Amino acid sequence: MRLLPSRAAVAPLRHALDAPAVLPSVADLVAVERPEEPMHCLRPAAIAAAARGFVRGFPGATLYAVKANPEPAVLRALWRGGVRHFDCASIAEVALVRGLFPAAAIHFMHPVKARGAIREAWARHGVRDFALDHADELAKIVAETGAGAAEGLGLVVRLALPRGNAAYDLSGKFGATPEEAAALLRAARPHAARLGLCFHVGSQCLDPLAWKRAIALAGTVARMAGVPVEVLDVGGGFPAAYPGMAPPPLGAFFAAIREAVEEAGLAGAALWAEPGRALVAGGASVVVQVQLRRGDALYVNDGVYGALSDAGAPGFAFPARLIRPEGPPPAAALRGFALFGPTCDSADRMPGPFRLPEDVREGDWIEIGQLGAYGACLRTAFNGFDRARLVEVRDPPMLGGAEEAPARAA
Repeated sequence: MRLLPSRAAVAPLRHALDAPAVLPSVADLVAVERPEEPMHCLRPAAIAAAARGFVRGFPGATLYAVKANPEPAVLRALWRGGVRHFDCASIAEVALVRGLFPAAAIHFMHPVKARGAIREAWARHGVRDFALDHADELAKIVAETGAGAAEGLGLVVRLALPRGNAAYDLSGKFGATPEEAAALLRAARPHAARLGLCFHVGSQCLDPLAWKRAIALAGTVARMAGVPVEVLDVGGGFPAAYPGMAPPPLGAFFAAIREAVEEAGLAGAALWAEPGRALVAGGASVVVQVQLRRGDALYVNDGVYGALSDAGAPGFAFPARLIRPEGPPPAAALRGFALFGPTCDSADRMPGPFRLPEDVREGDWIEIGQLGAYGACLRTAFNGFDRARLVEVRDPPMLGGAEEAPARAA
């Protein structure tokens, strides 16, 4: 039997070569390049600034959740912003981070891992911290590392939380009940140089009190276990701004966490967080081209099988602006449009509404912002629409009323 070679399903983003010392604007690039494929626009300065703010404000270690955006240019911008810890969910992410940053602290926080991934992370990439939520996973980690407390093994038990009100609920797949988590802490204690508890309140959580409730439960579990706990990982879920969704400032979340840690009796534990969306959402956009207008529906060259998955069934709103390098200036009056992506699937629809000039037409470009988190990394190769370009730009994030500001290149 002939074995087929393995290959990646999605073509890698094509980077612009020889980036200039002064980065161009999105509108300047569109005017010159006139892209007929999706163009992903990274804002490295915005990513680095968001990282600096989080690292300065959070009272503990900031572990960037690599799954939110694993693009190397993004990771380098985060490093420039002061991020030195990375939350990885796969051996591929572990290898990527270690290749870029030999001195980084890598934490393997997926609660269920392949045995080979555990071995490679430990022996080849120097990973010492592993999450778990089941006794069999604990046994697997101990067996495959061949290690224990003397070798610096860190074991972090993931605690299940009740369903919350985050935009994406994450309570159904991972996590041990309080009773199970306490038993796991006791079982892991003899093997661990660092023993910890972690949880996740859900992605894009707008309520700082969600962390207070979770930390209170973690404190209860630690007392039930009756063993020392050195690490409290408060997970991700820290929100970013989207049209119609304005979160409280991050300081409100940090203050709630500080207060809750004291009240839960966990002030002696090292504090970790796993932000993803909050660091990178504003750091990227995608430029699409209108291929057809049908009333209030625009057919564009990217969609839910590309960078716009969250704009489909989840119904996230994203800022949008029209870019028309030549011809008559865009109309001042705006109208709400739905978008259809390029595939043959009727589900490739983004209801929006995306507020754009009412005279938008075939050939115009639209920049859609706040796609730095879970945008490019969710691309697929469905129908062969897997080609896209990656550029770096100087523009600020598309926040607030940016979706109502049509751009015309000079």
